[in-house]
Amino acid sequence: LLLQGQRTVLVVRARIFLAQEAYLVFTTNHFPFLTLIVVLPIFLGSLIFFLPHRGNRVIRWYTICICILELLLTTYAFCYHFQSDDPLIQLVEDYKWINFFDFHWRLGIDGISIGPILLTGFITTLATLAAWLVTRDSRLFNFLMLAMYNGQIGLFSSRDLLLFFLMWELELIPVYLLVAMWGGKKRLYSATKFILYTAGGSIFLLMGVLGIGLYGSTEPILNFEILANQSYPVGLEIIFYIGFFIAFAVKLPIIPLHTWLPDTHGEAHYSTCMLLAGILLKMGAYGLVRINMELFPHAHSIFSPWLMIVGAMQIIYAASTSLGQRNLKKRIAYSSVSHMGFIIIGIGSITDMGLNGALLQIISN
Repeated sequence: LLLQGQRTVLVVRARIFLAQEAYLVFTTNHFPFLTLIVVLPIFLGSLIFFLPHRGNRVIRWYTICICILELLLTTYAFCYHFQSDDPLIQLVEDYKWINFFDFHWRLGIDGISIGPILLTGFITTLATLAAWLVTRDSRLFNFLMLAMYNGQIGLFSSRDLLLFFLMWELELIPVYLLVAMWGGKKRLYSATKFILYTAGGSIFLLMGVLGIGLYGSTEPILNFEILANQSYPVGLEIIFYIGFFIAFAVKLPIIPLHTWLPDTHGEAHYSTCMLLAGILLKMGAYGLVRINMELFPHAHSIFSPWLMIVGAMQIIYAASTSLGQRNLKKRIAYSSVSHMGFIIIGIGSITDMGLNGALLQIISN
């Protein structure tokens, strides 16, 4: 009887273990919503070049339908598969996509990234409506906008440092072409200035990615979750922090690395301006929160007072400069730079209220 009782207990425990394993598989191997959301715009956008030549109206409606479909899919995934009371990373997807280098397609979202992703879908949909009157090379124009969409969604949902860098770089060529081909009289100058500034900042980003990825290991460690628990010597952490800060300061932008924005914003098409001021600048702020704050907390505590000083100076300087601009788009650009100062102050405050205010400003600006 004793042996039979022990066998019964073992069977029950085995069934409980199998049930737990089945539950684990069910909750982790969910439908790849994030991969679909990231890949869908550029995949369907590439089909624009195969549409029949029946005028620009077909291309416009096709692009708008893609944006609306993407926005609806994102909203559905976040409403029914994202738990707002769970602080952990959700909808996690991890696929090995380059076996030789052990690189991973690693995606996931939390409360910080869900707002910018929804904002990206909403503004991109409005930008496609603003581009309704574009008739010259409309196929390429709409494809570039969808390529930007792909890079922005991918950056906000990436949980791998290399994937973050690739999505960061994916923005450069579409913005350059959109400004250089459909911009104003000084479009080539503005587009060249944009690519020089942002590509220069990307060098620091790449150096930082390689530095922390290869630190203390023969194999690259690029997983955000692992890197968040990595400790560095104070001096090395400060160097890493400065490198990433320069890259994000160019994109945010932070004075004095802001001069590319008024020129680019002033010469770009109205739909491109919406993407620049509404989403592109927020990528720099998101990088500061996601990488500088999370991966280098000690260095961030050292630089946080200076961030608040720079943010206050930026608010006053950019707001006063905006009043003297005759070009409406340049005036909006300087006002956006001024608003970014509030985000810098919130990030530098190292408080829950300050960070929530910065995230709210990222969405509302």
